[in-house]
Amino acid sequence: MSRWSRGEPEIEALIAAKQLQRVAGGRANGEHLLEKAARTVATAGEIVRDDPDSAYVLAYDAARYSATALLAQQGLRPTTSGGHYVVEVALRAQFGDGFRAFGAMRRRRNELEYPSGPGEITSPGEAARAITDAEDILRAAQQLIATLPIF
Repeated sequence: MSRWSRGEPEIEALIAAKQLQRVAGGRANGEHLLEKAARTVATAGEIVRDDPDSAYVLAYDAARYSATALLAQQGLRPTTSGGHYVVEVALRAQFGDGFRAFGAMRRRRNELEYPSGPGEITSPGEAARAITDAEDILRAAQQLIATLPIF
């Protein structure tokens, strides 16, 4: 199987900039991350009414695990210098708008984790929407993962 060509120049640039790195062997398998994403989004759903901030962060984490699973399946992983942002960049470059919600979730999660002042909270409704987005991202990743060759 030839490597995934969409976004290839962007991924090569991220590797050259040391924001992504290549991995091999058992680390080039994203299935365990999809399982972790499913557990995490389920947990978010259990606490959404009582703790919407934590539910939102968990929904984001589930979406990130799903996205990182796709990279792992390609033999790629984000570095500490690339962080969460490089996951968003790699998703957009390779898979387009189907993962658009991830970027908004990442930015909102940052606002919740690093508030600019008191009152930076989320509502149960906003957290529930994030859970739905995370479930959609998980489903898309589950459908896509088997088609991905090593980059």
